[in-house]
Amino acid sequence: MIKKVEIYSRSNCSYCDMAKNFFDSKGINYIVYNADDPEVFKEMLERNPNARTVPQIFIDDNLIGGYTDLIDKYTE
Repeated sequence: MIKKVEIYSRSNCSYCDMAKNFFDSKGINYIVYNADDPEVFKEMLERNPNARTVPQIFIDDNLIGGYTDLIDKYTE
């Protein structure tokens, strides 16, 4: 069971919106960090040094990756 979902997101990011909609459709709460903020963006890169895009999604402190990684992992 998923306990904590964190999404690093930016404004005007359609993949970020799709990730949020995915969790909304499953009734899963999530925390959104605004990566438009330089400090938040820096934190995102500390958690995932290979991040080149948003969203960056963490579930229970494990890196999932972006939206397509999420869908690949959680849909059949």
